[in-house]
Amino acid sequence: MRRLPPRPLAALATAGLLASAIAGCGTESGAPGGLSAPGAATGTIRAQKVMQLTRTHEETGMTLLEGPAFHPDGGLFVVDVTAPPGKPKVLRVDVRRKTVRAVHTDGRGAYTSAQFSPYDGRLYLTDYAHGEIVSLAPDGGDPRTFFTGEVDGARMNPDDIAFDEEGHLYISDSRGLSEGAAHGRVVRIDRDGGKATVLADGLAATNGVSFDEAYRGLWISELTENRISYLRLGEGGEVTSRHTAIRVDGGIAQTDSIAVDADGNLYQGLHGRPAIVVYDRHGERLATVEVPARAEGLDSATNVAITPGGTKAYMTVSGPGGGYLYTFDALGKGTRQSNGG
Repeated sequence: MRRLPPRPLAALATAGLLASAIAGCGTESGAPGGLSAPGAATGTIRAQKVMQLTRTHEETGMTLLEGPAFHPDGGLFVVDVTAPPGKPKVLRVDVRRKTVRAVHTDGRGAYTSAQFSPYDGRLYLTDYAHGEIVSLAPDGGDPRTFFTGEVDGARMNPDDIAFDEEGHLYISDSRGLSEGAAHGRVVRIDRDGGKATVLADGLAATNGVSFDEAYRGLWISELTENRISYLRLGEGGEVTSRHTAIRVDGGIAQTDSIAVDADGNLYQGLHGRPAIVVYDRHGERLATVEVPARAEGLDSATNVAITPGGTKAYMTVSGPGGGYLYTFDALGKGTRQSNGG
C-alpha cells in the first residue's frame, strides 16, 4: 500500500472509509521467463495480460488492486483498496476460465491485503484505514473483526500479512507514512487474536512482509527508503537480528509488496512503475518483470502470487486505465509465501 493522491483520499474520507491519509524479455532460453539460470545476467521477463478486473471508480478517482492469494481450491482472491461502499472490495478470479466475481463488500473497510490462514482456513484482510484485521469465510461471508485497538499505545496502519506455520500473523504496520516519518513497525499477533507484540520499529513505511523459504526470517520492504530489510527470527518468533539486505534502485517507483518462491527468490512489487524486480536470497538482481510498453494507463505492479507447486505467476497491475491481472513464468515454484501479502 502507498500514499494515495488527494482526490481519492478526499472521496474515501467523505465516504467514511479513511480516518487518516494513506500514502499503495529473457536474453536466453532454457529457464522460466527466458533466463538461462538463477545468477545469470539480469534479464527481462515480459508479462502477458490475463484480463481486466476493475475500472476506475468515479467516487474515488482510481482503482488499486492488491493482495493476490490462492485458495487451496485454486481460486485467486484479490482486493480493490479504493473500492467505494457497495462496490466489490474482495474479488475471486478463475484464472483458467478468465472470470471474476465479487465475494465481499461493505461500507467501511479499505483493504490492502488478503491471506488465507493455515490455522482456520479463513481469509484475513488488513483494513489500513481503521487499524483492524478482518476475517471472512472463503465464500466472503461471516465477516469478523479479528483484531482492533492499539499496539504499544498506537493504532496500526496494517498493510500486508504473513502467516507462520502455526497460523500466527506477522503484520507490516505502515505508521508514519502520511507524515513521512520512520514510525513503521512489524507486529506479531497470536492466531487467537489475544496478544499483539511489536517485533521491530523505526521502519520507513513498512509495506511488504514475507517469510523466507525456510521460515527462519522475514523479508520487509520499506516504501519510503526503497530498501528491503531482513529480520532473523528465533524459535519463539522473536527477532534476533535485523539488517538492510537490498537497496532497490527504483527511480520514481517505490517498494511495495513482497512474495518469495520455493527457491528463496524475492519478487518485489513496485508502486510508480508497472514492474516487479526479482532478487535471490543474497541480494543479486535476477530479472525484471515488465508489462508490455503498449499497455497504457498502468503505473503500478503492487503484488504477485505464484501458483502453489507451479511456476505460473499472476501480478496485480493498476493505474488510470483500470485494474488488471497479468501473468508470467516465475523462476521458482509457488508456496504459501508466494502469495504476496
